[in-house]
Amino acid sequence: MKEFGLENRRFIIGGVATLIVVVYIVRLFMLQISSDDYKKSADSNAFLKKIDFPSRGVITDRNGKLLVFNQPAYDIMVVMNEAKGHLDTLDFCRALNITREEFDRRMSIMTDRSRNPGYSRFTQQLFMSQLSDKDFSVFQEKMYRFPGFYVQRRSIRQYQYSYAAHVLGDVAEVSPADVENDEYYQPGDYIGKSGVERSYEAQLRGEKGVKILLRDAHGRIQGSYQNGALDRRPKPGKNLTLAIDLELQALGERLMQNKIGSIVAIEPSTGEVLCMVSSPTYDPRLMVGRQRSKHHVELSRNVWKPLYNRSIMGLYPPGSTFKTSQGLTFLSEGIITPSTPYPCSHGFSYKGLHVGCHGHAAPLPLVPALSTSCNGFFCWGLYYMIGARSKYGSVQNAMNTWRDYMVSMGFGYKLGVDLPGEKRGLIPNAQFYDKAYKGSWNGLTIISISIGQGEVLLTPLQIANLGATIANRGYYYVPHVVRKVQGEPLDTLYSRKHYTKATRKSYDYVVQGMRASALGGTCHELAHYDFEACGKTGTAQNRGHDHSVFMGFAPMSNPKIAVAVYVENGGWGATYGVPIGGLIMEQYIHGKLSEASRKKAETIQHKVISYGSTER
Repeated sequence: MKEFGLENRRFIIGGVATLIVVVYIVRLFMLQISSDDYKKSADSNAFLKKIDFPSRGVITDRNGKLLVFNQPAYDIMVVMNEAKGHLDTLDFCRALNITREEFDRRMSIMTDRSRNPGYSRFTQQLFMSQLSDKDFSVFQEKMYRFPGFYVQRRSIRQYQYSYAAHVLGDVAEVSPADVENDEYYQPGDYIGKSGVERSYEAQLRGEKGVKILLRDAHGRIQGSYQNGALDRRPKPGKNLTLAIDLELQALGERLMQNKIGSIVAIEPSTGEVLCMVSSPTYDPRLMVGRQRSKHHVELSRNVWKPLYNRSIMGLYPPGSTFKTSQGLTFLSEGIITPSTPYPCSHGFSYKGLHVGCHGHAAPLPLVPALSTSCNGFFCWGLYYMIGARSKYGSVQNAMNTWRDYMVSMGFGYKLGVDLPGEKRGLIPNAQFYDKAYKGSWNGLTIISISIGQGEVLLTPLQIANLGATIANRGYYYVPHVVRKVQGEPLDTLYSRKHYTKATRKSYDYVVQGMRASALGGTCHELAHYDFEACGKTGTAQNRGHDHSVFMGFAPMSNPKIAVAVYVENGGWGATYGVPIGGLIMEQYIHGKLSEASRKKAETIQHKVISYGSTER
């Protein structure tokens, strides 16, 4: 029994000893292999890895005018493991002209891992960003007193003009989500937040470089490690050439002063966006430097939403500009011929339903119906199409055929413009109305969509693209604001033709109608220009004053520009839409305005539309 007990004790003692050895081995493995804390500590004592930031790509307009460039700035970086216990805080605050409270706040943010997930006491962290040359020179003289603090030279964006804020966008410090989503970024880096600065961030940002500096036992820099053999030079970002014409953009923004809405102009032969105006707007030069956050908060709280890009985010009823798409559909589907007349007795009247219209000659076929913007004609066209059971079998099939035409024209889905935040708009289908009316509906139920009202919603970009498609007689290129990226081709998305379902012949008749409108119809103000302008007005119904809408292109036979104008609460399409559209066409085609047009532009610029309630 004694020998047996002794044997058991021997096994127990051996097992405990083995367990202790295993625990030590596992712990040693975790410290030396799995955990990099000691490695970071050792590396930080021997080396200083200094990031060399690349210059961000510059941005010019289509004519080479510099829009966005870089200016030098300086960031204050700190390695907490070196600064701890060695800092005269008051002297440091005086050198940077900040308060002790500001110092404590910045330290708190920097060391809070929930707000700064990349924090490490062994690596450089951003303490303060974007010091000016003047502030930096004051701090540099005293920097030797503050161990653990370093200066990182970098550049900040500068915007040359006060125009095109929504197109250009802005740059700001990365968020924790940005750092989490892309290993390129570290806390304190900058990233494009909106506009082309955001959508072309990968091209604009370039590639970081690194310099590895050797330190002695006291932390003093001794020079480059291995004579710089392991250093990596930064690669500058790629430059962008925009399709935007700065002079055209500037004119559009002036014309939309004191108004809410948008102007979008497109070159039909390429899909390049020549100007994109969203009003109200803001000066992009406010969104740089250490005051960016303050200005961004002020703009975001502004009740008129100047940060909101109405050109691609605003969802509006297109009004009578939409009648062009209806004429194309009815002709292509054989619902009408070019000579088919429909009555209009101050509007469409049938089975107790009345849709009003202004007085004009009637009955009339497609071309004069477009010229006079006859509501009755297009209501009858939709009524007969939706009710053509012998052709489609059911109202659902007819409705989805109509929907397919609209989608092929670029409605109901995002076009794919190279800017963030584009909305898709709304084009209803049969399922939409089956759900809304429990399957019991017909052409009369939905008649308002034929004149661009009801459930139909488009963005100003989609309306301008409709003009470009008609100018091309049946196809469009996806609109894009960037014309060229240095050293690489544009995405093929922007070089492919997108053909609609409508026939080429149907486009010829719609062009005739739009030209007739410019010569003597609702767009007659365009008749005095020395180029053949084609246009279509829209007066979109609204709870308050109607919206003034215009869509057109010029010249008729060799289109250079297609334009959409949308002025909220502007009244008739001819009140604001047509004159603004005409001025935009003239400026681009001739490169300047005539003396008479300059006076007209000044008059429009100083007109103020009262919007009453500040709830937008």
